[in-house]
This record gives sequence, structure tokens and C-alpha cells, in this order.
Amino acid sequence: MSAFFSRRQLDYAVAMANETRAHVALVTGDLITGARDPLDSCLAGLKALRAEAGLFGCMGNHEIYARVEDRVEQAGAQQGLRFLRHANITLPFGAARLNLAGVDYQRLSQPYLVDAEKLVIPGACNILLSHNPDVFDVAARQGYDLTISGHTHGGQVRVEILGADFNAARFYTPYVDGLYRKGAAGNAGKGSSTIFVSRGLGTIGIPARLGAPPEVTLLRLRRV
Repeated sequence: MSAFFSRRQLDYAVAMANETRAHVALVTGDLITGARDPLDSCLAGLKALRAEAGLFGCMGNHEIYARVEDRVEQAGAQQGLRFLRHANITLPFGAARLNLAGVDYQRLSQPYLVDAEKLVIPGACNILLSHNPDVFDVAARQGYDLTISGHTHGGQVRVEILGADFNAARFYTPYVDGLYRKGAAGNAGKGSSTIFVSRGLGTIGIPARLGAPPEVTLLRLRRV
């Protein structure tokens, strides 16, 4: 939320998410842009998310810039939204186990996912929440089956010229929006790993999107 994204817009997006009747609701960071933005209102809006197995999130870079990581963690917990900060939780679904792990924003100048492999549980479906998607190569090597990220805004402003996709996110990650997989095609569940990068809701820099509309996404996990 910021001067360019209102509580009314957030409430609309939360209502859309609730219509999916998801088992788990996930928020991948950047709740606000700066320290003067309405963080408490944002958290109050997210409190309305409904998911039978719980609400979980990870921290984005703007939580760091605004110096509100601890505040977000504590206030979120009071409202039923647990932010996973180099932590994990195992959720049972019948005979299956979903191991949900989360990390704070991974700075470009430092090694990615240090010790995050310790959060992986053998035999479970291991899912990593990481705000920035450029950690995917490391997450795949560490044994995560699925990484869920945001950060890129889907490029926010995308222009195609002679078949080439031009957008700012390409300067720091090859994973701009949607699904990407490592491992041979048709090899899901046998050493492959997948990332989903959400385009998210808000904007940065300019209050505009081109070729990268905002989204609320429902992901379906299937045993293979």
C-alpha cells in the first residue's frame, strides 16, 4: 500500500483471494513502499484473508528499507498472519506433508539462502517463500520442490520489440513472472524444481503497469 495503492484496492484483492477457497494463503512481501505508508491498515486488510491451514508470508526489500521487519512480524502474528523468517512450518494434508519455509529478502550483494537447506524436510513437499525470485537456482540445488516469489511486478512496464521482451526486471533476474522449471520436461517429482513469480498488486516508481497486469493467483499442487 502507498499513495498509489489504496486500502479499497487491497480489500478488493483480498475478496478475490477468498473466493478461491485456498487451503493456504501466502503473501510474498513488500506490504508498503516506505516508512510513511499505512502499514497498520495493510496488515488489517490482510487479516481478512481466509484459508483453513493458515496465513503465511515472507519479508520484502521494502520492509527492510522502511525498517519495519520486526514490527511486521509481531503485528502480523497478532492478526493471524505468520511471517516465516528463516523458519519453517509443516502442514499435514491427509497422508502428505507440506513443509513451508520462508526467508527474508535476499540481498544481491550477499550469498543466497545461507543455511536454508536445513529447513528442507526429506519426504515432504518443500516450498520456499522468497520475495526475490533470483534465488531459484540455489533453492533448486538445496532441494526445494517449489519456490514462490514476487518482487518483479512482472516487469511492471513491458515492451516487446522484434520478439524480445524488454523490462526492468530482466536486469537482475531471468525469472520475471509465471512458472519456470528446472529439470527435464515431464520429470516433475524426480529431481525437478519449480518457481512461480507473482506479478503482485502494486507499483514502484510510477503508478502504471503495461503488459504486466496485477494478479491474485491460485496455485494447485498435484502429486505426480
